[in-house]
Amino acid sequence: MASCTVHTAPYSFHCGSISRPAAKAFSLGFHQKHQQFIFFSSRRRRAVVCSAVEKTVVIGLAADSGCGKSTFMRRLTSVFGGAAEPPKGGNPDSNTLISDTTTVICLDDYHSLDRTGRKEKGVTALDPRANDFDLMYEQVKAIKDGVAVEKPIYNHVTGLLDPPELIKPPKILVIEGLHPMYDSRVRDLLDFSIYLDISNEVKFAWKIQRDMAERGHSLESIKASIEARKPDFDAYIDPQKQYADAVIEVLPTQLIPDDDEGKVLRVRLIMKEGVKRFAPIYLFDEGSTISWIPCGRKLTCSYPGIKFFYGPETYFSNEVSVLEMDGKFDRLDELIYMESHLSNLSTKFYGEVTQQMLKHSDFPGSNNGTGLFQTIIGLKIRDLYEQIVAERAAATAAAAKV
Repeated sequence: MASCTVHTAPYSFHCGSISRPAAKAFSLGFHQKHQQFIFFSSRRRRAVVCSAVEKTVVIGLAADSGCGKSTFMRRLTSVFGGAAEPPKGGNPDSNTLISDTTTVICLDDYHSLDRTGRKEKGVTALDPRANDFDLMYEQVKAIKDGVAVEKPIYNHVTGLLDPPELIKPPKILVIEGLHPMYDSRVRDLLDFSIYLDISNEVKFAWKIQRDMAERGHSLESIKASIEARKPDFDAYIDPQKQYADAVIEVLPTQLIPDDDEGKVLRVRLIMKEGVKRFAPIYLFDEGSTISWIPCGRKLTCSYPGIKFFYGPETYFSNEVSVLEMDGKFDRLDELIYMESHLSNLSTKFYGEVTQQMLKHSDFPGSNNGTGLFQTIIGLKIRDLYEQIVAERAAATAAAAKV
């Protein structure tokens, strides 16, 4: 028996062929219950029986190291339900996280050079020369088409390339790391893309808080580490934000003059217009320009308060809608007041954003716009996934009638 794979949206067909009498024409037979397709070929005088496999939805998340990707992934997988955990029985140093619906793979696994190799060649992990984009593309495409792969593992503990692990196609694949939008072939596989854009000032403040307080690093070593990465970050990582469907931009607050602690943040959610299956969130009135200070009887606001902004802008020559929050929440349970003034949230019930925020109140950023906008984007990705599933069901029903 021969085998083959046929690709046609929205399915991949994994097939086995069986001999049969000659058919007069090329036709398609479909059995909806078992999702089985039969192609009759007059030239080869055989039928090819194929079972349909729904294509995996692929989400890309780009950001520099230490910019909140892991927290975002935990919020996202929580929206879909089920805890995200490393593969059971696999490498304890695996970077992969698997839940009931999602699989998250870290693109560091496609480093072509280990830590020693990078040092010998004088390149950083941000440099494309230290990464295997051909393999990244081939494996992400295979997973999207419903084919399991043996994915390499980059061990962050040892700095070595470990033996590969089996990744089976999930309903949703999230590829997160430094380069999900760098290679145009990989970029074209993405159903939705996000970029976490942390300003230099905030990034520096975060690293000081973490590396000095928790790891005992000196201020000079922190500055040197940041400066060493900056040329490659500016050349290879930062330009990817122009391709993102949504950007979460984290900036110093404008509510406190000359603030350099990074504890109060101004966060902007930049949403590209015209993206298929994605309706940007808006405040009060879609398309208007609005500045709103919600502090009052319905919202507890300690110094320096909270300020929202919403309006249209241009971002890398693209029309975008921007929702901005400056400040921090005192009480998460009062967030529902602000939630009630936002539209296109893709929630399933009133107060779902607030519920998700309360559920993960211990996550970093839960008292400011980073946690709020990560949660909202998670809900929008769920909605995008459900739209794709509905479209596939409609296409299946239509094919059954042919």
